[in-house]
Amino acid sequence: MPAALQYIFAFNEHSPLLFTQFYFWAFFGIVFSVLALIIGRGRGGNKRMHLRNIFLLFVSWFFYYKTSGLFLLILAFVTLSDFFIAKAIHRCQNLSTNQLDGNSKLYTFNSKLLLCLSIVIDLGLLAYFKYAYFFTDMFNNLFGLDFQVFDIFAYIGNGFEADGRFSVDRIILPVGISFYIFQVISYTADVYHKRIEPVRNILDFGFYVSFFPQLVAGPIVRASEFIPQLYKPWHLTHRSFGMAVFWILNGLAKKVILSDYLAVNFIDRVFQSPTLFSGFENLMALFTYSMQVYADFSGYTDIAIGVAMLMGFYLPKNFDSPYKATNPQEFWRRWHMSLSRWLKTYLYIPLGGNRNATFGTYFWIALIAFVALVLTGSWVATIVIVALAAIVTVVAIVRKEHRKLLYTNLNSFITMLLGGLWHGASWNFMIWGGLNGIGMIINKFWRVMTWHVRMGVMTAITVCLVIGHRYYPAPLMNLAYVWFLILWTGTAIRYIYYLLTQLSTNKLDGFSKLYTLNSKLGHAWAIAQTFAFISFTRLFFRSSSNLDPALENEQSWATAKQMVGQIGGAWNSSIIPDFLWEYRYVMILFVVGMIIHWLPERWKRWYRLNFAMLPIWVILIAVVVAVVVIYQFMTAEQQPFIYFQF
Repeated sequence: MPAALQYIFAFNEHSPLLFTQFYFWAFFGIVFSVLALIIGRGRGGNKRMHLRNIFLLFVSWFFYYKTSGLFLLILAFVTLSDFFIAKAIHRCQNLSTNQLDGNSKLYTFNSKLLLCLSIVIDLGLLAYFKYAYFFTDMFNNLFGLDFQVFDIFAYIGNGFEADGRFSVDRIILPVGISFYIFQVISYTADVYHKRIEPVRNILDFGFYVSFFPQLVAGPIVRASEFIPQLYKPWHLTHRSFGMAVFWILNGLAKKVILSDYLAVNFIDRVFQSPTLFSGFENLMALFTYSMQVYADFSGYTDIAIGVAMLMGFYLPKNFDSPYKATNPQEFWRRWHMSLSRWLKTYLYIPLGGNRNATFGTYFWIALIAFVALVLTGSWVATIVIVALAAIVTVVAIVRKEHRKLLYTNLNSFITMLLGGLWHGASWNFMIWGGLNGIGMIINKFWRVMTWHVRMGVMTAITVCLVIGHRYYPAPLMNLAYVWFLILWTGTAIRYIYYLLTQLSTNKLDGFSKLYTLNSKLGHAWAIAQTFAFISFTRLFFRSSSNLDPALENEQSWATAKQMVGQIGGAWNSSIIPDFLWEYRYVMILFVVGMIIHWLPERWKRWYRLNFAMLPIWVILIAVVVAVVVIYQFMTAEQQPFIYFQF
């Protein structure tokens, strides 16, 4: 095959098809042109829509092949598997409803069995590719053996290759497998629960599963949201076109100007060698990483939404200015919203939600405790997890009035832990998920406390940390000590204001301006401390990212400890001015990015709509200018999207 054709059509693992490549936009330009020819002027009705869906199905498969090679076969397999299993579930349910010979229970049981089969197949594939190293290490640690991972799919592939070119000694994670596996699980579960009818045409179902803009990094689209769009005529208005172009440019700017520039010029350097940088530099790396991961992931989503919109399809919103959140619970309503909805619908509610604890609750507690034992090699983490669950259960039994709140917190904590494990079988991912879960639980209890109790609790914790800092000045203790001193100060100020308003006959008499100021400052304070908390948890998230699975646990834990040691150690404040000057462009971009992020939503809506309604020729000029500016920030080496690895 000629080199040019090989570059266009052959898979190259070192050059996946990315939204930031010129090749992708050439590819999309051809796709969009052919799509316009197929749609024509709307004549042909259903036949044209069916042809459009088939065309985009094969385009999506080609896109995934260019991104992941022969892993396309895994995508095709789960598509076939869930399509036919969902149809069989629907058939059993119909037979159960219409059955008059007493076999309805048998058909109901069969439908449950088929749902379990689908989940076992889907999660089995996900577990094999994502957790094979973890399971192998666990087995070796338990039985003192030395088994190595074995890629069965590479072995099968070598049976069709004369040179046996696939390595069987290393398992490679297929790009986007977590996203499309969750998508097909939601489809089969929705068919089982009769939320949707099964898709009749396997080509339409394949298109739903593999639609290329959101295939490899989300958003996770539910069938009830997407399938009806397959049968609607394509209609692209001036406003829709302008809005689609805006989202694409917005996503590219986030990815290239913010995410890639911050990563290459600062963040990656610190995380690669934390001990070579000061505590302040490590802390700023955490804060800027929060901006990087947001700009990277939401940038991908923005581009996906814009590309899909040009083709007449609408994807759900996946981010809602998450760093405007005033508490961890609100943050997770704004961050990766499609995953949060998935976890709530298919994990949190089946666990019992805010109603009660189920068998699944205790099963996952036991499993998580076992995972903690294997990952840490220590019984302490296991005992702590089991003890906390036992305490919550006992209190729920004894204090019935608190039962609902306790069960809610227990189930939400399990959901967050499993959300962490979804990202990878690493102790750091478990810590990251667990910290977010703890943050949500603390916030729920904090909101029901009186101001007197809040001040008392905060004072007691701060006093303990002051004593601990005095006699045990370890880095983690120092971090907690400084953080809670800041939190105590903010709480004390708001508590004093609360007392002043209570002493006034009319709570607003003479305090109206102060009340307004306090409300605004309290809101800003809550946003700041939530951002700081989320950024700190990201230390464990980033430490476990971009690593070889075989080395992930050991290396990620070492990186996290080194960064905690640097941030919680002694600071040399004299180097801060030098740092701010040396990394002035990084800091300017970070500050500008945060300011834009914190703009009121009505302002953002205003400039989006006004851009969308510009004349076409003005939009095209804006595209040229934006591309030239974005190109100035391009790095020499293409930076893959962070969530491709999940």
